[in-house]
Amino acid sequence: MTAEFPPSDQAPAGVDVAALQASLEAAEGRALESKDLYMRALAELENVRKRSAREVEQAHKFAIDRFANDLVAVKDSLELGVDAAGTIDTLRAGSEATLKLLSKAFEKAGVVEISPQGEMFNPELHEAMVAQPSAEHVPNSVLQVVQKGYQLNGRLLRPARVIVAREP
Repeated sequence: MTAEFPPSDQAPAGVDVAALQASLEAAEGRALESKDLYMRALAELENVRKRSAREVEQAHKFAIDRFANDLVAVKDSLELGVDAAGTIDTLRAGSEATLKLLSKAFEKAGVVEISPQGEMFNPELHEAMVAQPSAEHVPNSVLQVVQKGYQLNGRLLRPARVIVAREP
């Protein structure tokens, strides 16, 4: 204690020391329980965070699994086509079959082809390689697709590379 309030073995009149002691012990018990619950909740939160991080890592790792599996079938088809290519006609037929397999794999994976022949130029989906004068076409329309573009589930993978009409 301090000099103002020297320690005393006697409690002030009307104070039940035993009741205060019991109340203090009960409060300390509740505090320990609360601390224990807090520590458990903190540990559970950390476990959830770690589990979520593992699940996200696995999702990233195997997100392309189905698409890769479909591409394996395309590779098999290409190998068969190369092995069986006796004539130009069989090579062409094999290539067409492989292209169909690849298109089906793209479709299942949400890959959409952008081939804007005759459409108006859209800088969000197209990349202008050349602006060519043309009296027969509307200015800013796509005259020719140099290289097709692709979207994956609405997000641009590669813009279509195009030749655009301009006024002569």
